[in-house]
Amino acid sequence: MSGARVHDSVPHTARPPRPRRGALLAGSVGNFVEWYEFGVYGYFATVIAARFFTPVGGSETEGLVRTYASFALAFFFRPVGAALFGRLGDRIGRRPVLILVIALMTGATTLIGVLPTYATVGALAPWLLTFLRVVQGLSAGGEFGGAVSVMTEFAPPGRRGLYGSWQSFTVALGLLGGAGVAALLATVLTEGQLSDWGWRVPFLLTLPMGLVALGLRLRLEETPAFRHEGRRERPPGREVARAVVLGAGRVMGWSAAGYTFLVVLPSYLQNTLHTGFRQALLVTVVANLGFAATIVPAGLLSDRIGRRPVLLTGAGLVVLLSVPLLNLLQDTGTSDAVKGLAVCGAGAVVGLMAGPGPAMLSEMFPTSVRHTGLGLAYALSNAVFSGCAGLIITEMMKRTGSVDIPAYYAAATCAVSALALATLPDNRGS
Repeated sequence: MSGARVHDSVPHTARPPRPRRGALLAGSVGNFVEWYEFGVYGYFATVIAARFFTPVGGSETEGLVRTYASFALAFFFRPVGAALFGRLGDRIGRRPVLILVIALMTGATTLIGVLPTYATVGALAPWLLTFLRVVQGLSAGGEFGGAVSVMTEFAPPGRRGLYGSWQSFTVALGLLGGAGVAALLATVLTEGQLSDWGWRVPFLLTLPMGLVALGLRLRLEETPAFRHEGRRERPPGREVARAVVLGAGRVMGWSAAGYTFLVVLPSYLQNTLHTGFRQALLVTVVANLGFAATIVPAGLLSDRIGRRPVLLTGAGLVVLLSVPLLNLLQDTGTSDAVKGLAVCGAGAVVGLMAGPGPAMLSEMFPTSVRHTGLGLAYALSNAVFSGCAGLIITEMMKRTGSVDIPAYYAAATCAVSALALATLPDNRGS
């Protein structure tokens, strides 16, 4: 199961164009909302640290570490959500689970925007924030497996890579949306206004976005693959577990490099290289533009030449280029244009992995366990290598004094991921 391509035996005629477009839109908009919020939390990490995790007289670094610890905790609840909602999705269908998780995500994110801070309620503030992060983690765990299952199960023959890439593309759009809102607020508000109340605005904007996503999902049809094959006998649990572990290994580089270059980078630039908040956000927008530009082409290319060569190229380039990229950013003599091209290229390389990644995971599991299997593989990888990225990088830099830790982290995880990707069959996408 973990190596072969999986084909759903649903006739091509059972998948008319309109439901396909609806599936792409309904799946994509939920991913946008989810990753918009996670991006916003990362971009405002320094502000959140000051408002929720730093008592009067406390260390800013310690506050930032606690903020990333809360960030990581939400990711560690993703596998729980993947198992819980994935099991529901494989038993009752993709549609009802996707409706439930977007409602939970929207509610939790909106409530963050109205939470009292440490100055108002003391030590209760970080606990309230952490609880809402846990709810977000649970819902996000069910989101990926359901959205990718819907997209790839509605895909016509030979287009799973293209359809699955839209999941990653809307991740890029979500991160860009979060960065754009953060940059706009940083431009029109003073630092005092941003710290006092401006940081709440991006979280409150989730409410109208989530209501639109909910409306689209209420009109979503169940996938043909689930209707025809969803209740077939499930493979042995041990076989599914092996595939989950292998899948997590195959996407760990994508998870780690993506969060290092696309989410953690703003805090790194501010706290380590002493870059201004606005400039750090601008750099992040450029990196995410590069990321978005290559995702869909990479997914389409993987349908033509296979998943393995595209994924291995992305992982290999991260291994080779991470340290030179960071050295360019650290060099005060490097022009802003060159730095912009460098971070744009870094995002583009991550896009090479993010494009074919969803289809690759989907093809590792049969319909009867697909929501659970691919959701768990992705959630486990993200819990360890994305959710902990900010915490690990910040703590290791504090202990070692090395400013190259982010590059080492991204390169090491992609090297290990390349070993797992090497076992992927080198045949064309189905």
